[in-house]
Amino acid sequence: MHARAVAPRAASPACPYHSTDGYPMKLSSKNTVGLALILGSVTALTPLAIDMYLPAFGLIAEHFGAGQSDAELSLTVFFIGLALGQLMYGPLADRFGRKPPLVIGLALASAATFTCALVPTISDFILLRFLQALGICAGAVISRAIVRDMFEPVEVARFFSLLMLVMGVAPILAPILGAQVALAFGWQAIFYFISGFGFLALLAITLLLEETHQPNPGVQLLRALSTYRDILRNRTFTGYALAGGAALAGMFGYITSAKFVLVDHFGVSPEHFGFFFGANAAGFIVMSQVNRWLVQRYSFHQILRVALPVVLLSALGLLTATLTEAPLPVFIIPLFTFIAVLGVVAPNTMAGALADEGHRAGAASALAGSLQFSLSFVSSGIIGITEATSPLLMCLVMTACAALSLLCFWSSARQTQQIQAQ
Repeated sequence: MHARAVAPRAASPACPYHSTDGYPMKLSSKNTVGLALILGSVTALTPLAIDMYLPAFGLIAEHFGAGQSDAELSLTVFFIGLALGQLMYGPLADRFGRKPPLVIGLALASAATFTCALVPTISDFILLRFLQALGICAGAVISRAIVRDMFEPVEVARFFSLLMLVMGVAPILAPILGAQVALAFGWQAIFYFISGFGFLALLAITLLLEETHQPNPGVQLLRALSTYRDILRNRTFTGYALAGGAALAGMFGYITSAKFVLVDHFGVSPEHFGFFFGANAAGFIVMSQVNRWLVQRYSFHQILRVALPVVLLSALGLLTATLTEAPLPVFIIPLFTFIAVLGVVAPNTMAGALADEGHRAGAASALAGSLQFSLSFVSSGIIGITEATSPLLMCLVMTACAALSLLCFWSSARQTQQIQAQ
């Protein structure tokens, strides 16, 4: 299945990042790295807004005179904003083009992030985190739609892997940088930094990126729910989207628990917390680059048929290590494997979900992202509202998410094969 062709345009030296021949681009394009840097920076705002303030949970709670659970609630509410906001931006990007809603979203994100550092109460902080998420999610949704506009389905998976190389630097550096910034300048400086980063991304989008999808007056915003319903009827989309969403929900269950598990339970110092957290993110990046090689030789289905069972086995290993009270080095091995293999799972499930939806890539990208963060809201919420005294709850959530991911993939694969056989 071929992507919808981008309308032919003459190349513009000032705004070089678009398909200039009217057809989906190949990854050999000289502009690919530049495009990945721009879209990767925009997409990296999400992990920055999540990972950079994790080491400052205690400082934030102390500043507002709130409990640790209140600080964790700000992360759960952030996931709600991501899930709801993506459903809003998808139809807007299909109706008005990719750039206008992306620019508006980044402007909202920068303003809300800056204001997070100025509010007087934890309730105001949590509300601003919700608004921050509503703006930031435009980057993830519309970046995926732009990629789908410009590349063939197989090339999409390769480009997503390249994109993860750029955006994957964020979860490696964010907790380390966040800890040092908070200790040196206070937790508020974390949000000033993210706001500035968002403003620079906004400038890059405005000045360097051309429109890849012409406005389509035929897209009726009031029929968005009907469009989402039609997309959900596509079993291929649903299977890939739920499989990827459930797997990533397991990762966000870990992210929500990371400080408690590593610092409070295993005794890792706050200064070293970022290095442990970043090592897992580095594994994710390395495997996402291995995936660029894999997709040239195997199909989405073949890759996921191996990768998803490995994710489940890693979760079971993590659960076993917890039940046997294994030391930190033994605990880290299956945890690292779980996160690293998601570097293969994430690009293939997203590329598979969008493969048949080129004509409404904005809505499909939004729905896939919303499903992902809805599941992440559930996984992080379960952990956030429970006063856990060991890593057991985290391991149970990660195992359940891995099992659900594999189940959704297998169920969708069987249904698709039955349809093709008819």
